[in-house]
Amino acid sequence: MSKNILEQIIKKKIEKIDLLKQSLDVKTLDELINKNKTFINFKDKIENRIKKKQISVIAEIKKASPSAGVIINNYNPVEIAQIYFNKNVTCLSVLTEEDFFLGNLIHISKIKEKIKLPVLCKDFFIDKFQVRLARSYGADAILIILAAISDDLAYELYEEALKYNMSVIVEVHTIEEAEKALSFKEALIGINNRNLKTLKTDINTTYDIYKTVKNHKRPLISESGIQNKDQLIELNNKTSISTFLIGESLLKDLDKNSIFSIL
Repeated sequence: MSKNILEQIIKKKIEKIDLLKQSLDVKTLDELINKNKTFINFKDKIENRIKKKQISVIAEIKKASPSAGVIINNYNPVEIAQIYFNKNVTCLSVLTEEDFFLGNLIHISKIKEKIKLPVLCKDFFIDKFQVRLARSYGADAILIILAAISDDLAYELYEEALKYNMSVIVEVHTIEEAEKALSFKEALIGINNRNLKTLKTDINTTYDIYKTVKNHKRPLISESGIQNKDQLIELNNKTSISTFLIGESLLKDLDKNSIFSIL
């Protein structure tokens, strides 16, 4: 696996979006958005649980990843979403990147038809067009990865998402990125324990970056590398973070992962 996997993903994404923009116009997307009645406020759902001093889990749905390869062979995103719903997760994160994670935007639409939970469109956003596109499929929130794009583009994506009443997670992996994230006043800040350039995971990233973002007024999220209930509780006890985005460890043990027991 190349150490520069993030650059590979972004390069491929730019090519795909350029092609897609030639076949879909903004007016069509806005019509689809206006027809879609499945919106649920992602940020409000988490903030309401924080007020009640409850743990929130954003449970991820994905078939594969560059670090793990194929995680689930018989992949049915709606069935997984139903399991998560029955386990009382707070929100869903649905991977829609097609080439490296084997996702698709249609998975969001299918899930939103059946499951009443807010959905994050987990993808690599490099163009404002993608915000409209994600919203047209029913996404309630988007992810902005500061390591992947320029500061100017990050602000453009952020403003576009707010225009459509979508929640935004601004994802950081370094203290420098965390300092920049503080200027996104309405965004949730996600601390990714995985380095997207090397794919290495270190849970201490959350502790290192927490000091920089602890006074942010919106929810903080610890992402990646959380394996079990004990690890989650330790993170919660040592910081004020009570929201966790968890993927592979849940997907590999949908029946019995100890994390579900605290929800």
